[in-house]
Amino acid sequence: MSDTSTQATPGPGLQSRSNGMAIAALVCGIVGLFIFEVILGVLAIIFGGIGLSRANRGAGRRGMAWAGVILGAIDVVLFVVILAVSAKHHFRLFI
Repeated sequence: MSDTSTQATPGPGLQSRSNGMAIAALVCGIVGLFIFEVILGVLAIIFGGIGLSRANRGAGRRGMAWAGVILGAIDVVLFVVILAVSAKHHFRLFI
């Protein structure tokens, strides 16, 4: 007997529900809270914007894209605050 079950795969013209840019934005935003704030924060904002664009076209994971944008903005603000505090107190940053 043969197995007649098939897996649903997106064909030509069909869009996948996955949104890798939204996932990348969220990961960059979370990791950026701990290391490389300015680099990963900017990447999270960029990837989140692309992920939102894809979500508007039906890719899904819109919340993850927004979370990545918000966390990326927090990363950049955190970097600026750390830079300002260390400049005020004459601390040396390892940039």
